[in-house]
Amino acid sequence: MKNIFGNHLPKEDHKAETKEFTILSNGIQMPMIGLGVMHMHGNECVRAICEAVDAGYRMIDTAAIYGNEAAVGKGIRDSGIDREKLFITTKLWVQDADERHAKAAYEQSLRNLGLEYVDLFLIHQPLGDIYGAWRAMEKLYEEGKVRAIGVSNLNSGRLVDLSMHNRITPHVNQVEIHPFYSQEKAVQEMKNLGVQPEGWAPFAEGRNNIFRDKVLADIGQKYGKTPAQVILRWNIERGVAVVPKSSKPSRIRENYDVWDFRLTKDDMTAIQKMEGGRELFFEHDSPELARMFGNYRIH
Repeated sequence: MKNIFGNHLPKEDHKAETKEFTILSNGIQMPMIGLGVMHMHGNECVRAICEAVDAGYRMIDTAAIYGNEAAVGKGIRDSGIDREKLFITTKLWVQDADERHAKAAYEQSLRNLGLEYVDLFLIHQPLGDIYGAWRAMEKLYEEGKVRAIGVSNLNSGRLVDLSMHNRITPHVNQVEIHPFYSQEKAVQEMKNLGVQPEGWAPFAEGRNNIFRDKVLADIGQKYGKTPAQVILRWNIERGVAVVPKSSKPSRIRENYDVWDFRLTKDDMTAIQKMEGGRELFFEHDSPELARMFGNYRIH
């Protein structure tokens, strides 16, 4: 397959500890922890990326709608790390979610980022003509212009349907996952399909006093870890990649310091019992959300 990488995709770093990575269904390596940059802009975003790379992060997660792809690109360049050592994700917004506009939107994201490719390109919301958009993304992938393609916020039924009626099953599905909304059944369905689950808002954006939760604090005390570190470890041990967001250097480093302990079965069960059974941020099947996102323009 001819592609922008020459005759092959960038080589994987086999010296890296495998526990820090997962292997997608197409054989490429994806980090289990990335830096989320939603609501970060300008120098704040640049500094956060430089700090994250220095702390060991190798995945950065952005989106066209975040309006910070240019800052992300500058952060990558300022970090001094070789581009091929990073795993960069961006996302297709609803406005461009159709077969006609998806390729142009991807190329615009590349220009914003100042990159020749991204590692993962996701359909951001289950809205618009996602089936047409997916056909365009399949072409981008088959032409070697992106290393992996996936979706975000698709429930299990939509994910199965998309997978059954297209050539390529999404490599990743990024959804809301945290202790109050663990999505056990959805995660298992993704695994059954060969789709890598990835969680956004792993800390529930601080809701329900999650950082002071007694269950998480008690578990963390056993290992000398914070509730945030326990949450990330819980996801990793479930096979769920995570993209915690922080611009504070201390928190960025704290969030990556999760490789030196493991949770017990009892720990995992205790966290699972925190399940609240519903989304905390968006009801993705609501008409109000469809209207709001459908009318939101980024260009």
